[in-house]
Amino acid sequence: MQLARVIGHATATVKHPSLQGWRLLVVQPLTRDEKEDGEPLLALDSLGANLSSLVIVSNDGAAAREMGGAKNSPARWFILGLRDR
Repeated sequence: MQLARVIGHATATVKHPSLQGWRLLVVQPLTRDEKEDGEPLLALDSLGANLSSLVIVSNDGAAAREMGGAKNSPARWFILGLRDR
């Protein structure tokens, strides 16, 4: 799990069938003191996170593939929670 900030959303005209119907958000991983930590990531969102929201993301690929309903899904990251301030 890692803290991240939502910095945008992705739109794909062609995507893997397991990603149909999912919101795809671009998130920037953060350190504990909210400084950027690495490159932005693409994450599945089922919680309705907004732009600039602080979220908790997980890279549990097995759980992400289960969310997509396919063992061969390319999903890796997903939003696990929204940070409350």
